[in-house]
Amino acid sequence: MTRLSGKVAFITGGGSGIGRACAELFAQHGARVAVAGRRPEPLEQVAAAIYCRGGEAIALRCDVTEATQVNRAVENAVRRFGRLDVVVNSAGKILVATAEQTTEAQWAEILAVNLTGTFLVSRAALPHLRAAGGGSIINMGSIFSLVGRKARAAYVAAKGGVALLTKAMALDHAAEGIRINCICPAIVDTEMVRALLASYPDPEQARRERIAEIPMGRMGTPEDIAQMALFLASDESRWVTGALLPVDGGFTAA
Repeated sequence: MTRLSGKVAFITGGGSGIGRACAELFAQHGARVAVAGRRPEPLEQVAAAIYCRGGEAIALRCDVTEATQVNRAVENAVRRFGRLDVVVNSAGKILVATAEQTTEAQWAEILAVNLTGTFLVSRAALPHLRAAGGGSIINMGSIFSLVGRKARAAYVAAKGGVALLTKAMALDHAAEGIRINCICPAIVDTEMVRALLASYPDPEQARRERIAEIPMGRMGTPEDIAQMALFLASDESRWVTGALLPVDGGFTAA
């Protein structure tokens, strides 16, 4: 399988969940992968797993909210692999709170991780994508990039920002062959979601209620989202840019 043969991908949030699924799937399809995140141990595990399957990967410690760390990580990826073709902005954080319940510190953190991090990584990557003759930036939005939700004020604001940042950047860089798209998942069975559900008084009931909202009757898996990312990373999507693509089991169809 060589849909990404010769390509180099830089993936944030690469130590777990959707980011890890993207890294492993991209490597299976021939990409060399840099996995970036704040916790080195999971990143090393992902890189080792890819290596054991015959792929190439490096782990890069990087807080996406810190421009200096972002720039260094992207430069290290390019130094190691010689180029950059694909970026997946998968680092994210959620907060369950209304605007009235949200502190200024919480607001700043949610926007920093989800929105500012996407901006900083994309900005650092653009010169290298341009040098490669074009490429693909894949932003991880949410169904809440498209619709609102009770008790998600900061998160919805951040993911809505990711959606329109995607469109603005797509227009800015289309003529350079740099495509920017946004995947909008519904609830996905990741470590972050499991921790969120565990915080409810009745986690199993909370899980059942969320699944009941999905017409297809199940949560998404990280692999469901990675398959869409693979399409967007590959040349099969060469005429797709500025798109907001729900991968949500039908949630936004209603």
